[in-house]
Amino acid sequence: MMSKFLTNQQIASLVEAIQSAEENSTGEIRVHIDSNTEIQHAETALEVFKKLDMHKTAERNAVLFHVNFEQKYLTIIGDIGIHEKVQQQYWDHLHDFITSEFAKGNYHKALKSAILETGLELKKYFPITGENPNQLPNEITFS
Repeated sequence: MMSKFLTNQQIASLVEAIQSAEENSTGEIRVHIDSNTEIQHAETALEVFKKLDMHKTAERNAVLFHVNFEQKYLTIIGDIGIHEKVQQQYWDHLHDFITSEFAKGNYHKALKSAILETGLELKKYFPITGENPNQLPNEITFS
């Protein structure tokens, strides 16, 4: 699916960033781009998190970037395993960085940087100790 804020090439680049970020960790990262104009942001992000089965990872260490470009809205949800490690101030810092880049029109750069940075945090707290099956698809989802 196409987004008027990201090219197909940029979307493919974000999928590659997710694969790279997940390589050294058992954590999972997803990006969902929502173009619905009637959404209840935080509640909608939580519904998407559950619909994508992100709460079902073995170590509860999945992270969702839920974006609505039209409404200039971003929600980051880290499941309980990763949230307990990095705390709210980490998500706030990441949110501030992404939204400041979005304000400059740097949609791809902001998401890619945030995905890679999240991967470093996941690697720190959830390193690979054996098999590392991909528990969730890496593709960008849309609604």
